[in-house]
Amino acid sequence: MNAKGGPDGGDGGRGGHIILKGNRNVWTLLNLKYRKHVIAENGVNGSKNNRTGRSGKDVILEVPLGTVAKSAETGEVLFEITHDRQKRILTPGGRGGLGNWHFATSAKQVPKYAQPGEPGREEWNILELKLLADVGLVGFPNAGKSTLLSVVSAAKPKIADYAFTTLVPNLGIVRHRDNTSFVMADIPGIIEDAHQGKGLGIRFLRHIERNSLLLFLVPATTDDIAREYHILLNELRLYNPELLDKPRLLAVTKVDLIDDELKGWLMPTLPTDIEVVFISSVTQSGIVELKDKIWAYLNEALPPQSHDFDYSEEE
Repeated sequence: MNAKGGPDGGDGGRGGHIILKGNRNVWTLLNLKYRKHVIAENGVNGSKNNRTGRSGKDVILEVPLGTVAKSAETGEVLFEITHDRQKRILTPGGRGGLGNWHFATSAKQVPKYAQPGEPGREEWNILELKLLADVGLVGFPNAGKSTLLSVVSAAKPKIADYAFTTLVPNLGIVRHRDNTSFVMADIPGIIEDAHQGKGLGIRFLRHIERNSLLLFLVPATTDDIAREYHILLNELRLYNPELLDKPRLLAVTKVDLIDDELKGWLMPTLPTDIEVVFISSVTQSGIVELKDKIWAYLNEALPPQSHDFDYSEEE
């Protein structure tokens, strides 16, 4: 305070924000798994000569596109990160205090008090990832999803002959004709009653919500292909009925394990409410036809320039 010139206490700086920033090159939230506490810097106090204190340094957490922020207390969805470089404040810093010059009046020209800043906010939030992909692979364990993804893209998912080999979703970029491409997601296997949490349950069903096309995979060696397909479809319906509004395609996999006679016998037993393609990831039979059909579906279902990212920053 300047005794002769009146009040000169500057305002305090705000506390640092906790900010989420979309990054198209980040695919998981594993980097945050062991970082339970994220603390931003405090704002600096104001000083004499009406100098405003520096704001606290923000903490920016880079997250994959498709990250959903929720309140741990209420479960309320706060916002979603869907664009590269998009920024949203998860936890705002406390407002800086007001210096004593704000409170000067004609009656009290040199006030000896100021307004304290807000204390820092402490809260628990949940970050949940819903994969953004053009094509989501839907099938029981060992349906051939990981093998297909490894054949049509550069992705290297773990592959073995037992249930739940895939424990995390995998993404692959599938090259198509004329330098075009689309993104395919290998989603861990669904089992009957997955919508109730059985098996890997709803832990991975949520990823299907963000896919433009659902590609169902059922092995040719299955006793009843139509029944298995409808079980998968019913699990999606029970989890979220809106999933049935998405375009879908059925790939009968592992056709290298059956002969032409058995394939002909299977034809009349296939579901009639979905287009069917026979494929083998081992021999790559039907793979080109499958990619062509996927591309046709995506170009009907997706708006133009669906792979253009919005680089504007949302504060």
